[in-house]
Amino acid sequence: MSELVQGHGSRAGADERRRGGRTSRRQAPLADRLAALRDAVEVAEGRLEVPEVAQARALLAKAGAREALGDATVVALAGATGSGKSTLFNALSGAEVSTPGVRRPTTGVAHATVWGADGHPDDTTDRLLDWLEVPRRHRHAPEPALDGLVLLDLPDHDSVRLEHRLEVDRLVQLVDVLVWVLDPEKYADAAVHERYLVPLAGHAGVLLVVLNQVDRLSPEAARACLADLRGLLDREGLADTPLLAVSARTGAGLGELRAALATRVSARRAATDRLTADVRGAATALSAHCAEDAGRSGVGRREREELTAALADAAGVPAVVTAVERSVRRSGTAATGWPLVRWTRKLRPDPLDRLHLGTADGATVPARTSLPAPGALTQAGVTRAVRTAREAAGEGLPQAWRDDLRRTVEVSEERMADRLDRAVAGTDLGPQRTPLWQRGVGGLQWLLALTALVGALWLLALVVLGFFQLDDVVPLPRVEGLPLPTLLLVGGLLAGALLALVARPFVQARARRRARRAEQRLHAAVDAVAQEEVLAPMAEVREDHARFCAAVTRARR
Repeated sequence: MSELVQGHGSRAGADERRRGGRTSRRQAPLADRLAALRDAVEVAEGRLEVPEVAQARALLAKAGAREALGDATVVALAGATGSGKSTLFNALSGAEVSTPGVRRPTTGVAHATVWGADGHPDDTTDRLLDWLEVPRRHRHAPEPALDGLVLLDLPDHDSVRLEHRLEVDRLVQLVDVLVWVLDPEKYADAAVHERYLVPLAGHAGVLLVVLNQVDRLSPEAARACLADLRGLLDREGLADTPLLAVSARTGAGLGELRAALATRVSARRAATDRLTADVRGAATALSAHCAEDAGRSGVGRREREELTAALADAAGVPAVVTAVERSVRRSGTAATGWPLVRWTRKLRPDPLDRLHLGTADGATVPARTSLPAPGALTQAGVTRAVRTAREAAGEGLPQAWRDDLRRTVEVSEERMADRLDRAVAGTDLGPQRTPLWQRGVGGLQWLLALTALVGALWLLALVVLGFFQLDDVVPLPRVEGLPLPTLLLVGGLLAGALLALVARPFVQARARRRARRAEQRLHAAVDAVAQEEVLAPMAEVREDHARFCAAVTRARR
């Protein structure tokens, strides 16, 4: 039996040292991994509502605290009730430190044995045990091979008391090296493997599995048991985990176990290796929220145009464009029409004034308009366009990031109406000065009106002279047999009407051009709002996803 135990332990230790040497040369420094994980958590903060982010944040806090407590090696013995864990702890400690229960062998409180001189100025083990919240401590005599070792005997993971199980779960996350003690009867217990060993598949360098009580087996049965356990561990992803066979009662295999612990203590890397494995595990968990090819997708031109068009309808852009055209046509008709009837247009307000845009008379543009609120159909179009853009932005992203996209856009929609109204109110709808050609036509209209007025006054004077029988006194000029006053009156009126009729198509053409330019400017203003309130937050989510995944990759490397 002794040869069986020694041979198996020696091979496991040699393989472990070779694997540890190769791994340490390949792995990135712990500080770089922690920095990368911190970057990933900072990016995910406030975005990803997933438990993996909270776990990574807790790991960063643990790493900061652990690094400040020195390089002592904390090794925990964990196991089920009756596995001989406390007996093994006492055998390694060389004293009866942990006393199992009498009626039912179970450890209720964690015990600690510390190797090293007591009271050394650089000794931080007391602070380390305070951090671990382990009150029961035993000081072992100095032993060069193990000085710096802090050995813990954990409560039984299958204890009937909940606080014992919670204490095991807490300390398993904090210790540097975990030695799982199994016995020949329950070494394949699914509760142990599924709850503890399988989740530690990425921690092969900080995990040892010990098959205790092999003295109860024959050599053939021990070999079969070890082979079965080895195969079980290999299938669970723990092929690199050393497996040792010991007997705490007879002392068989204790030398190999002490040698494995001494190797870790002398390397002074157990805490670093545990944190490295934890960081890689946390990064692996976070990588479930990464997509490798997500950077190739995003909001395209079609989705952006649809979004801008829907928001323009909701902002009342068509109504403003129509008002601009009517306002320009109104002012142009007034400038080129009959001067004597221009006053009638003041009875009807300017279309832009009714919208409180106030640009027709050169007034200052107000901060808000009086455009009506969008109807249900228009609002449904906005919702559909936003959803289409969000789906395009979330294409290829994991569900957690798509959820963040939805929350981001919902926040933007709350202030969208106000932003759109302010964008429309602040848009320059074009200059309000009257063109030179309209001024020229207007001046000619005044001249024709004056001509008609002269003719009318002349005819009125002739009527007065005829009343007093003096019409023969004043000669009446004629042109082609027609009285000149009549020609002036009729010609002025007809010429003015004809001039207004000829100018009208040019006025309408100018109104349409101004409306098109106003529409372009309004669409540009709405597009800016869409970019700032919808598209930019969506693009920021994708950028943060890329940064998050890059940081996670660095942490896993």
